[in-house]
This record gives sequence, C-alpha cells and structure tokens, in this order.
Amino acid sequence: MLRFLSIRNLAVIDKLEIEFEPGLNVLTGETGAGKSILVGAVGLLVGGRASAELVRTGEESAAVEAIFETASGTEVLVRREISTQGRSRASIDGALATSATLRDVCAPLVDLHGQHDHQLLLDPSTHLDLLDAFANVDAERSAVASAFTAFQQIRSERERLLTGEREKASRAEFISFQLAEIDRVAPKAGEDDELSSSRTVLANADKLQRLCADAYDTLYEGDEAVLPALGVVWKKVGELAALDGRFGPYLDARATVKPQLEDLAYFLRSYAAAIDASPARLQEVEDRLAQLERLKKKHGPTLDDVMAKGETLRRELHDIEHATERAATLDRALAAAKADYITAAATLTSRRQAAATEFARRLAASLKDLAMNRTRCEVRLSPFESESQWSDRGVEAAEFYISPNPGEDLRPLARIASGGELSRVMLALKTLASTDDPGKTLIFDEVDAGIGGAVADVVGGQLQRLGSAYQVLCITHLPQIAAYGSAHYRIEKTVRGSRTVTGVARVNGVQREEELARMIGGSEVSPAVIASAKEMLAFRRGRERSTGGGKRN
Repeated sequence: MLRFLSIRNLAVIDKLEIEFEPGLNVLTGETGAGKSILVGAVGLLVGGRASAELVRTGEESAAVEAIFETASGTEVLVRREISTQGRSRASIDGALATSATLRDVCAPLVDLHGQHDHQLLLDPSTHLDLLDAFANVDAERSAVASAFTAFQQIRSERERLLTGEREKASRAEFISFQLAEIDRVAPKAGEDDELSSSRTVLANADKLQRLCADAYDTLYEGDEAVLPALGVVWKKVGELAALDGRFGPYLDARATVKPQLEDLAYFLRSYAAAIDASPARLQEVEDRLAQLERLKKKHGPTLDDVMAKGETLRRELHDIEHATERAATLDRALAAAKADYITAAATLTSRRQAAATEFARRLAASLKDLAMNRTRCEVRLSPFESESQWSDRGVEAAEFYISPNPGEDLRPLARIASGGELSRVMLALKTLASTDDPGKTLIFDEVDAGIGGAVADVVGGQLQRLGSAYQVLCITHLPQIAAYGSAHYRIEKTVRGSRTVTGVARVNGVQREEELARMIGGSEVSPAVIASAKEMLAFRRGRERSTGGGKRN
C-alpha cells in the first residue's frame, strides 16, 4: 500500500507531497495539471526508465520518495533521484539499490494500469496463475508441485550418478588415492591430542624424573622425610587429644592423610620409572604427529573431519562402483515419479481447460459492461514441447488473447494498443480473479478513456469493489467515477511569476462537491450543477451503505 508520495522538481511539479488512504483514491484535475506525472513518479520507484528530460527546467535534479506498507505491516522507504545528466540513483530503506532491485522489491507492491512498461499482467507468465486463481485449483497446484519436486530430486540424482564413464573412472581413481592416504595413516579419534601430551612428557623426561625423585625422597626416603616424621606428629597429637578433646578430629584424620601421602609416593616412583626417555620414542611420536598434521591440513581442519571425510569418500566410491545397480533402482523410481507427475499435471490441465472457457466468457461479459461490447476473449493453453520446460506449475503455459473490435483477429493481451482499452481489460481481469496480496496498490490511468454515462458508473462501482481488497489509485476526468472514491484529491496547475507550479489537495465536503461540479459543468458551475454533484455523492454513499464497502467522506 502506498502511504506517502513526495515529488521534487519532476516535470511541471516543483514540490508535492500526498498521503494516500486505503480503499479507492481518486485524483482529478484539468488536463495537463500533472495527474499522470504522479503515475510516472510511481513508475520510477518500481524500476521504470529514468531520463534527464524529466528534471524540471532550471533544476539540477529531480527526486521521488515514497513509503510503502507491505502486507505484513512493515514499511519500505524508497527514493529515486535523477540528474540533468541522466544519471539515476535509488535507495531502499537508506541503502543504495539498482533499478533491478527496485523492480524486485517494489514492483510486487504496485500494479500500474495505463502505462505498458509496468503492468505485470502484460507478462504472459502471470496469466497461468491468474487462471488458476479463477479456477480455484490450489489443491491440484499443490499436488503438481509436490510431484514435480519428487520427480526433480530423483532426476537430479540420476543425472549426477550417471556421469560419463571417463569422468567416473577419473573420479574413482582420485577418491581411491585420497582414501589410501587416510587409510595408510589410519588415524584414531583424539589421537593427536594424546600424542601432543606424550610429546610434552617425553620432551621434559629428565625434568619430570628429577622432580619425581625429589618429591619421593621428601615424602619417603630422605633424612627428613615427611611420612616417618608424621609418626612423631601423630604421637604428639594423640597426647594432646588425651588432655583436650578438641584435638580429637585431627587425630581421626590420620586414617586418611597417611594413605594419601603413601599413594602419592608410590605413584611418583612408578611414574618416573615408566617414562621412556629414549630419543627414539620421542622421534616416533613426532613423526606420527607430523603424519596427522599433514592429513588435517589436506582433509581437516580437525582429525574428526579427516575421519568423516574418509567415510564420505568411501561411500562415494561405493556408489561409483555400484552405479549400474543404483541406476537401475533410480530408473524405476524416476519412471514412477514421472508417472505421478504426469497424472497430477493432467488433472490440473483438465481443470484449467474447463475454467479457460468460462473465464473467457465472463471476461467478455465484464468488458461489455465497460463499453467494450463486442470484445472477444480467449484463454489459450499451450502444452510445452519439451520435458525440460515442465515445472511445478504444470506442463503448459497460458496466455490471454483479446479482440476489442469486430473484424480484428484475436491478439495477445500485451499487443492491445489503446491505453484506455487496456486499463479496462485490466480492471475486468482484477475483478474476475487476482493473485495479488491484500492491500497491494493498483493504479489506473486512462481507465475512463472513451466512456461515459452508465458505463462510467459501472467502472466506478468496480473500482470501489476493488478498493475493499486493495488500495486503488484512479486518475479520472469523469465525475461518475470520482464520486465513488473513499478519498478524493484535486491536482491543480497554477502560474507563479513565470513558473508553472502543480499542487495537490484532498477535498472533502463542499470542496468535493465543487470539484465534482467542475467536472460536470466545466468552468461555469451553476446551482443546478452543484445539486447534481451532491446527488451523485449521495447516490454513491447509498450504494456504499447497501454493499457495506468502503469509507465515506
């Protein structure tokens, strides 16, 4: 939804800011006032072509800025600047963006009807989705998508498996070489950490043995050894405990202290004796660590990674060596998956074929109400010629064909020349079915070209109904359409000094009645014309109350 639009120095507009509302927003004004420039400004924000000619005379640059609200409620700030040299710069939420990014981010938020460059429905690839929305085939589409995903997965695995025999042989040779490297070393989990600890011990063997011997002597064999001296200590403590019971707990502790110290002494002696201080053992550990480090550098970074890679290579080699057997299994699975996909796609195609006829009939009937009385419509389904074109949407494409005038051949929708006819076709399509997110902005320019009277009233009613689901912006010269707007904006062009200035104002109440009267009677606005404008607004409000749609001003 387009919440806010700001334009600076674009064509005849020097400065303009406008806040739009949900529902149907109508924009009116004299011819040449700048109404269509607003549409062009939005077109720039969705990736339209920028030109230096758009910059207001005498200015260095033009800028368009807008705030969009997405279906999820978040806001997107979009800005585009154009210089007199023709250079363009865009940003989204303050970050620089390319024109392609603008199209990706902003085009899904806006549909412009009346300017061919930005109408998504002119892209035939969108027609299939619109037909499916009309046919209500969500379940069938989901079944086709699931079947296609399964088919694709098996087909991709089959293609990966059955590479050329030369490639398979080369790959098998390379895998065998890598496996031989790993298997030759035969690493074990955590081995590098254990060897690193052993290397530290062996490198410091003399120091460790000396420290063990000194500690053992101090505890057990020295002239002033701790353990023999403890006997004297415990005897003294025993005498103290006999005189004062507070020494009793310390005397009781001798049952645990002495065994612990003795155990430590025995461990010191056995540890020192077990140290293999030979240079040969240290070299053996160093060599083994070097082997492991080479493996980790090549296949790591950790030893666990090396071992995991070995298992992966082993499985891949097994698959290559048993490719024929696996291929047969995959061929059977692929045939079954293909059959499932074809069955699901055939069901979807049947539903589409039935819906296409009804869709064309109802589109023609809707266009008849919009003063395109003898328009012929057709939805053409074209089966794909190649299996490679199959997709999660099925096995065919769809395209809308239109003949607005008797005697003319049906032509693709994109080749309708008249902007007014095209806008009305788009309006009819939107009322029949839509794949748009709720709240999306639909902009209609020239939708009233070549119509009036009762047809204009029908167009206004359809635009109002669209406004209950989307935000609709409509530029119109017809009061019958303008009266349906939930919000009404008047665009005026004035001359200040020697410069043309365009302004916009929202009109309500008496101002709106006066604007509708101007549209009805031109420059001469009589009390009778004012009365007609009031009656037109009252009629529109009555229809709103009867249908329960829209907001009122």
